[in-house]
Amino acid sequence: MDQRIIDLCDEYANGKLDRREFLRKLAVLVGGTVAGVALLPLLESSYARSQIVPKDDPRLHTGYIKYPGETGEVRAHLARPKGDEKLPCVLVIHENRGLNHHTEDVARRVALEGFLAIAPDALSPLGGTPADTSEARSLMRKLDSKATVKNFVAAVKYLKTHPQSTGKVGCMGFCWGGGMANQVAVNAPDLKAAVPFYGRQPAAEDVLKIKASLLLHYAGLDERINKGIPAYEAALKQASIDYMIHMYEGAGHAFFNDTGSRYNKEAAALAFERTITFFKKKLKT
Repeated sequence: MDQRIIDLCDEYANGKLDRREFLRKLAVLVGGTVAGVALLPLLESSYARSQIVPKDDPRLHTGYIKYPGETGEVRAHLARPKGDEKLPCVLVIHENRGLNHHTEDVARRVALEGFLAIAPDALSPLGGTPADTSEARSLMRKLDSKATVKNFVAAVKYLKTHPQSTGKVGCMGFCWGGGMANQVAVNAPDLKAAVPFYGRQPAAEDVLKIKASLLLHYAGLDERINKGIPAYEAALKQASIDYMIHMYEGAGHAFFNDTGSRYNKEAAALAFERTITFFKKKLKT
């Protein structure tokens, strides 16, 4: 499918376009209103299948919130089980294409396991994630790295003090977000658990600052990221950090993303199962 149509669907699904404007733009892309209307049921069906947990899942409360960050208000997708029970919390950090429906879906998957989850938009200081993924990637490069880390550290504080929080907070992130999850572990002493997926490792001298337990997922075919594992593991051992590494042989970078070409169903399912087990152990006991 044309990437422009996929991006347009994301914009519509995330509430950035009403139905009339969505159909108008779709008609331009497919050559007319009649073609757009004919294609709409297929697109909506395909989009629904790409979400494991839809926004209107009756078991969940979902929506968008804003929390105070280093650069001002940060927008985030929030998901939690319905009810008034206090819950452990998980911060979900997106890839280098900003906050999209896939990352929001991951937050809802986590929520169904008994957590209050939020997925912040790192591009909030620049107006939020645009529908065009190529534009999102270029915007990500314009972010101030230190301020961005502080925005995610602020999310830990938001979750720790949320009225429905038990005060225990973990984080998980993918690709760019995996590297950010490592940075949150370095910079947020209140963080209890971190799960970076194929994320860039922090500097060895920063590892001493980590207080959280770590579950590190890596892809066997991800040579660039994997080059940093030996130094990271040596620093973790020297600092006596509680950590575990899982290597998914035959899987490539971004294997968890079920909307991408490198998705590996078996590796993704196993990694998610291990992640939830880890969070339940570290955040619910």
